[in-house]
Amino acid sequence: MNIYDIAKEADVSITTVSRVLNNKNNISQKTKDKVELILKKYNYTPNAIARGLVAKSMKSIGVLTTNITDMHHSNSAYIIEQEFNKLGYSVILCNTGDKTEESIKYIKMLSERNIDGIILMGSVFNNDDIRSSISSYIKNIPLVLQNGSLDIENTYSVLVDDSYGISICVDHLFEKGHSEIVYVKDSDTYSARQKKDGFIIGMNKHGLKIDDNSIINVNYGLDGGKEAVEKLIKSNKKFTAIIFGEDLTAIGAMKHLRELDINVPKDVAIIGFNNSILAKCCYPELTSVDNKFETTSYLSVKLLNDLIEKKNVTSNILVRPELVIRQST
Repeated sequence: MNIYDIAKEADVSITTVSRVLNNKNNISQKTKDKVELILKKYNYTPNAIARGLVAKSMKSIGVLTTNITDMHHSNSAYIIEQEFNKLGYSVILCNTGDKTEESIKYIKMLSERNIDGIILMGSVFNNDDIRSSISSYIKNIPLVLQNGSLDIENTYSVLVDDSYGISICVDHLFEKGHSEIVYVKDSDTYSARQKKDGFIIGMNKHGLKIDDNSIINVNYGLDGGKEAVEKLIKSNKKFTAIIFGEDLTAIGAMKHLRELDINVPKDVAIIGFNNSILAKCCYPELTSVDNKFETTSYLSVKLLNDLIEKKNVTSNILVRPELVIRQST
């Protein structure tokens, strides 16, 4: 028994059956009762794909993230899934493994599933190949990029002002008497580049010197934090404070400094970024930039839902982070 059989037995159109199934109001009570009686008679459960074809909507959202095991991404994905569930949408979560080819594969797959909208989590999706695949496959599907920007039609952004977030770190350290400040960059994304720019802006604002060893490039994570400390010591760079683009990398540096009997914050002040739960689990507790992931997640859902409902929206929403001061500075 399918929707066509139900319509035939009730002597109504397929559209009328669809309206009953979707609780639409523009149908007489008599007709509604007749259709519902037949639905109950056959214990009919509508096929989601068939319903989507009739309604021209699958009531589903695609969410792309690089790695759901990352605490920051998992928390954001949880909020997005829960909020869309309240709005009657199911969420398809795709893990790209930070690989461009996987991102393109998922974008193509979502376009073929008559998806209602897409959220890309993170500025890592801002590259030429992914931008080209979006233009090719999903130009008619509303898309929101969380903390990144794509200059593509029908694509919108919820951005964190990462540059400002790092610049206020420099302000804080300068007020604490630090002038020999280093920045550690542990990825090569749009967000990471904005953070580096914020460091330069902050240093210039206070007339602080920037040399070849003022910005250190390492890999993300605990080992990256250790690598940053070793690079600084090997370069004979004088430093009294280090700003990191991620909490986990900052914690790796604090761990290695402690192994070297260098006291945080007495000898070296440390600041992280994300204000993750890790910032409160380490010793000393880590001063960190709160990048408002909850706010950006809720705003991403609202923005995409407004786009689906064809409401007037702004192309970009900018969220300002805050510095949460703890024991490491």
